[in-house]
Amino acid sequence: MEVFPREKPDRRFLPDIPSKGATRRSHDTRYFSDGKADVYAANDKYRYCSGSVINISQGGMLLAPDKKLEVGQKVVLHFFLNSGTLPEGYESFLKLPSTVVRVDSQTGQVAFQFQTTITEDLQRNRWRYFEAAALIGIMLTLVGVWYIKKESIFYFWFDVPVFLYGLCALFYLITRFFFAALYRPYPVDMHFTPSVSIIVPCFNEEEWIERTVRGCLNQHYPEELLEVIVVDDGSSDGSVAALEAVKAKVYDEVGERLRIHVFPKNRGKRHAMAAGTRLAKGDVMVFVDSDSFLQPDSVLRLVQPLKNPRIGAVTGRCEVENKWTNMLTRMQAVRYYVGFRIFKAAESIFDAVTCLSGPLAAYRRDVLMGYLEVWEHQTYLGRPATFGDDRSLTNYFLGSHDTVYQHTSVTHTIVPSTYKKFYTQQMRWKRSWLRETLRACQFMWKKEPFMAISFYLGFILPLLGPVIVLRAFVVVPLLYGVWPIMYIAGVFFMSMLMCTSYLFIKRSNLWIYGIPFCFFYLFILLWQIVWAVLTFWKSEWGTRPSTHDSEAH
Repeated sequence: MEVFPREKPDRRFLPDIPSKGATRRSHDTRYFSDGKADVYAANDKYRYCSGSVINISQGGMLLAPDKKLEVGQKVVLHFFLNSGTLPEGYESFLKLPSTVVRVDSQTGQVAFQFQTTITEDLQRNRWRYFEAAALIGIMLTLVGVWYIKKESIFYFWFDVPVFLYGLCALFYLITRFFFAALYRPYPVDMHFTPSVSIIVPCFNEEEWIERTVRGCLNQHYPEELLEVIVVDDGSSDGSVAALEAVKAKVYDEVGERLRIHVFPKNRGKRHAMAAGTRLAKGDVMVFVDSDSFLQPDSVLRLVQPLKNPRIGAVTGRCEVENKWTNMLTRMQAVRYYVGFRIFKAAESIFDAVTCLSGPLAAYRRDVLMGYLEVWEHQTYLGRPATFGDDRSLTNYFLGSHDTVYQHTSVTHTIVPSTYKKFYTQQMRWKRSWLRETLRACQFMWKKEPFMAISFYLGFILPLLGPVIVLRAFVVVPLLYGVWPIMYIAGVFFMSMLMCTSYLFIKRSNLWIYGIPFCFFYLFILLWQIVWAVLTFWKSEWGTRPSTHDSEAH
């Protein structure tokens, strides 16, 4: 079962549409909870009663206590915010002075108002210590990295390939962090609101598609300038029925702004995206994956970079929605955030983001239409290109326009929570990375020199990675009896640099999972590069087998 915060629904299905008036969610979002709370006397000396938490928000709690309470009674609530109850960073034990503001005589449920919000309490008692610890951790990590690399330079001629690789990898990663620190998101101009068409390709997403569509429609954006087109790619589950149900639910509010197009048989995600583009009327095409959920201001923030005519496309930030499900999703949460906030932000400094991510990306329609036909029917060694649509489309835009990253435009996506699905997804991503990076090598040298050097270095290092690891962990120990202690230490310190940066920005308990992910990548995922090189012509999707995949196979 996937674990993520569950918001209590607003009175209206689409509460954030500008013309629909105010919404209670914008002030104090409430979340369902299955936790417990103890009610202590106002002096916090003895426990008066306990109960089950029904829902909770920044400013209060609804509790089902095992004793009666009276309106106006002063108490202190002791409770633990379990992982996945509130957004990331709030999981902790709290003691909050509160007041009883309402008692339901029929159910016995009691509403409490906190004297200080949860955020205020955490800022005072928890988050500032996280930030201080993160800063100390970053400084200690940099000292460790300096020591490791000093030793690497001293022993450079002992094993030139390994130590040269380590120095290049250090240069690449440190520059990513440096340029990411210089990155700033594009500000919002409320007067810049081009017409937008959100296109959602859907295949067998019965579980998530209603939430995806709701997020696309529920936007702080002029209604007359926003439409949503869902293209079902021949789903074999109940996706179409779910789409029809949500359309009936919102029709009185949005009318024809939500359109559904159904392929009689499966044709592939790229064809679904192209079909949606041809049906669209907007000046900006926004592609959203069918298991990704936009925030109410995502579209408004996403389009802002397009004020600059040189910018042809922009990608937003993708967060892991089901991050609390298990260790695998927790590791992915750290990886996603570092990948976007560090690596894409660094590329955006040079206006050359090399992958506009599928969960959320916007393209100028006039530019996209010029590439649509060749992109839709792209082949590789005579086989249809059935995956890597985001990287492929990015390459077309990179050849003629700038591509950037907008950190403040956020979507949350469901990631694989089983190792089998995750491994298959990563295999597909590595094949598309290999294919499209080879394409990009033909023109990236024309970009800003530092960006070009970084791009080619970022291509060569992963390809050489398996060779270097094999040499460091097998060849050198066998020939010289020298164990790769310094190499492992280097990986540890670089993982700590990512983890402490994550802790400083997110103030979350998840920071520690960046360490096992780096070693998981080193010993398992890195070797997918070898198989990707040997099987780069394969076109199967893998995680979502379909008739189109069978034909490609």
